[in-house]
Amino acid sequence: MPGTDGPAVIRSTLRQQIADALRDEILGGRLEPGQEFTVKEIAEQYGVSATPVREALVNLAAQGLLDADQHRGYRVHEHSLDDYRGMLEARGLVSDGIFRDLVANRAAHDEAVAGLVSVRRRGEEAARAACAGDLNVLIGYDLRFWRELSALFGNPYLSDFLHRIRVQTWVCAVTYLRRAVERGDGDLRGTLWARHTELVDALAHRDPEGAHAIVTEYNAHSLALIERLAAA
Repeated sequence: MPGTDGPAVIRSTLRQQIADALRDEILGGRLEPGQEFTVKEIAEQYGVSATPVREALVNLAAQGLLDADQHRGYRVHEHSLDDYRGMLEARGLVSDGIFRDLVANRAAHDEAVAGLVSVRRRGEEAARAACAGDLNVLIGYDLRFWRELSALFGNPYLSDFLHRIRVQTWVCAVTYLRRAVERGDGDLRGTLWARHTELVDALAHRDPEGAHAIVTEYNAHSLALIERLAAA
C-alpha cells in the first residue's frame, strides 16, 4: 500500500543519512575512540526522533565502529594495532580475489575497462590529496575509488564487505594520523600512499600479479606508517 511504503522509505533514508554523518564524524576525529554518547544526545544534535538514530547506531555497531552498552548508550570503538593488521590482511585477500577473477573473466574485464576511466579519476584525486597531506579529501576519494573499483567485479556482497573493511581501517588509522598532526610531528605531505592510478593501469592491462604487488606495497606502507606513529 502506498501509505505503508512511503514512511518506511523515508525512515530508512534518514537512518542512513544519520549513520553516514556519524561515520564522517568518526573519520573526521570529531568523535574520538572511547567517546560515549546516548541515542537522546544524537537525536537532539540532529533534530530528529530517537527511532532513526537508534537504527543508525545499531547499524554502525554491526559494522564494528561503535560499541553498545545497555546502560550507558554507545561509545566509539577503540581499535588496536593488532586490529589494524588483521584488517589489512583481510582486505588484501578480498581485493586479490576480485582482481584475479576480474582479469580471468575476459568478458567481465572488457566491460570493466570502460568503468576504470571513472575509477582512475577518483584515483588521481586521491593521489593529489595524499601528496598534499589533505587527510579529509584523501579518505573521501580513497573510499570512493575502492567502492567503484570493487563494484566493477559485479558482486555487491564482496564490494560491500571490502568497503566496510576499508572504512574500519581508516577509522583505526585516522586516530594515529590526526594525533600526530595535533602534536606537531605529523606532516602528512608525501607520506601517504598515492599509487591509485598505477593499480588501475595494472588491472586495465590484465596484470593481477602487478595489482597484487601494488596492494601488498600499499598495505605494508600503511602498516609501517601507523606503527611508526603509534611508537612515537
